[in-house]
Amino acid sequence: MNTPPSPSGSRHSDTSPVRLGALVPLTRPGWVEAGRHLLAGLELAAGEVNDAGGIDGRPLELLVRDTAADPERAAAAVEELAGLGVAAVVGEYHSVVARAAAARADALGVPFLCSSAVLDALAEERTDRVARLAPAQSHGWRIYADFLLAAGRDRIAVVTQPSVYWATGTRLLREHLAPRGGTVLELDANALTPEALCDALVDHGASALLLLVGSPEPAVPFVRAVRDDRRLADLLIGAPAGQPEFAGWAASLGEDGAGIPFLRYLPERLGPLGDRVAKELRERLGEAPSFVAFEGWDSVTVLAAALRSHGTDRAAVAASWSRIAVEGTRGPIRFSRAPGIGVWQWTWAPIQVVDRDPSEHGRFRVLHAG
Repeated sequence: MNTPPSPSGSRHSDTSPVRLGALVPLTRPGWVEAGRHLLAGLELAAGEVNDAGGIDGRPLELLVRDTAADPERAAAAVEELAGLGVAAVVGEYHSVVARAAAARADALGVPFLCSSAVLDALAEERTDRVARLAPAQSHGWRIYADFLLAAGRDRIAVVTQPSVYWATGTRLLREHLAPRGGTVLELDANALTPEALCDALVDHGASALLLLVGSPEPAVPFVRAVRDDRRLADLLIGAPAGQPEFAGWAASLGEDGAGIPFLRYLPERLGPLGDRVAKELRERLGEAPSFVAFEGWDSVTVLAAALRSHGTDRAAVAASWSRIAVEGTRGPIRFSRAPGIGVWQWTWAPIQVVDRDPSEHGRFRVLHAG
């Protein structure tokens, strides 16, 4: 009598694949460009794991599911993947979606390594099953607020859409800036035309406008309107969530899209491993890889190390976070418990505030490092 495969992946033949679920936004309203870069990193790393012999001779297989920025769809995908016997789930870019995936994975006993989402409350309760590579929003956005103050920008306007992620970002900025004399004015993107936004910025005497909105809509029309308004010639436009990182931003806005500082999770210089992976990602993508592509590569590499060292049983993977030590593309990766964060966390990925150089839109300038 044959024994059916265990959902935990602990009873497979020696040649059966070790399956990983991969959550990626590949269709709109998801941020498709980010999803494409994340998937490129995930797939490149999985291929390299298999070229090196897989997981103790067993091939690593990615089961990719499109979340389309939909939390319910992500939760359903985790449930499906759990039934297919994945050893763990990896990926996701959108914070609210990753939170839904983390909750479902935790409930089902499936380890989840979040690649790119930054919302502090990735899990409502402390859990051993969830870990994250991206820095927590509170850490990165405070660094961004420090950059604003150092640049002499203390009257901040944020134009925002309804979202836990944007609302949390606004609160973090206000809490960090207020004790230092900064103010934050919140403007509703859904209630303002681009022209009305410009009028509100003038009335407020804002020294900076932060785009806490989706891209390309409504971010691109807002940027164009501000750039065309002579009253706002000295206004700094910022996008802490990283909209200008991707080539589509430069293609949509051209010169208007340069000089807009954003958060990027890369070191000032990549080491030999990062350089090698960057070259291969560039060939795969046909363009310069974003930090999101590196997050994808690092995520699969971390899980492969856990699977090789601790086995493919889900409980063993979930128990391994504190013992993992991996050389990633952006530095050594180890996980710990950060105050106020309910998941195992890499503390921290390198953080930069950068912008696209107005004189050469394909080049990034490092303005501040945290």
